[in-house]
Amino acid sequence: MTGVPPGISVLPVHGLPEFSPGDDLAGAIATAAPWLADGDVVVVTSKAVSKVEGRLVPVPPGADREAIRLQAVEDEAVRVVARRGPLAIVQTRQGWVVAAAGIDASNVGQDALVLLPEDADASARRLRDRLRALLGVEVAVVVSDTFGRTWREGLTDVAVGSAGIAALTDHRGAVDAWGNRLETTRVAVVDELASAADLVKGKLAGVPVAVVRGLPSAPVDADDPGTRPLVRLPADDLFPYGSRDLVRSRTPGAELVPRAGELEAVSQAFRTASAALPEFPVVLRHGGEGDGVVDVHLVDAPNMTTALNLGALLGAVIVQLHAEGWATRWEPVGTPGGSSLAGRLWLGTPPS
Repeated sequence: MTGVPPGISVLPVHGLPEFSPGDDLAGAIATAAPWLADGDVVVVTSKAVSKVEGRLVPVPPGADREAIRLQAVEDEAVRVVARRGPLAIVQTRQGWVVAAAGIDASNVGQDALVLLPEDADASARRLRDRLRALLGVEVAVVVSDTFGRTWREGLTDVAVGSAGIAALTDHRGAVDAWGNRLETTRVAVVDELASAADLVKGKLAGVPVAVVRGLPSAPVDADDPGTRPLVRLPADDLFPYGSRDLVRSRTPGAELVPRAGELEAVSQAFRTASAALPEFPVVLRHGGEGDGVVDVHLVDAPNMTTALNLGALLGAVIVQLHAEGWATRWEPVGTPGGSSLAGRLWLGTPPS
């Protein structure tokens, strides 16, 4: 056909084996795709990477696989964001906020569970270097995994590791065709590549690798931070906790540490007062009105019991703060619809 405009193509890599710990993933890709060319982006499912790197949890014969999976989620999590029954949304040590810590029980035998790669950026760099050595080509590598999406049904693949390609394309400061200056637009290119590659990899076809060809090359920082720029920092996260499914931190008041002055005093007061009500968790967050404001979130649904417990806890906190010379003001801001935000504690005059 003539007249077809140039564009981007997505090519599946067929003929790859079932991978096991210690296998040569790059060697298998080079054998199955000797046609790789400079500028290609090789997208590899994280499951293949994890298998060859031995990131597996064994499930002994007759063992409760679901119980082992739930324990693995707890082990991989550094923070629980939300929980409902057996479902947990957690932050992993790699920084991703994902259901079940990204632990996969599909496309693997009944005798194992698959964890996310320990450092998928490092895995991508090794694959890229090895493909260069084997085929003499300069390619980028993206390691993909399947995530759910906030406020949207359905799954899509995103990048959890990358090398040789900038994770974000920053358009901030550019001017569009109408003269509007872009203020916030940063495109997660590696996520788009991961999602595009899954169109040919699929979930059931047994194709763990795809190649995206025709993407315009973009400069990469010399240190190549991989997917680190995709991790949203807590200070920029407007939704660090759920509402109905809010969970407490492991140490009451820990959210406010290590901050000096007013917040340090509030944190210590809540930790002390919480000792008397260990089964009544609250979550403290830096208030949006200044350093002297603390937002208090409820974990349990608002009812008469939680109201009484919150009153007792706040009373003990305020008494302690007053004894130390702090002036306080409590502002209820919760809504009848079940908002997790119960109110704000304001601190005034500091102790002399």
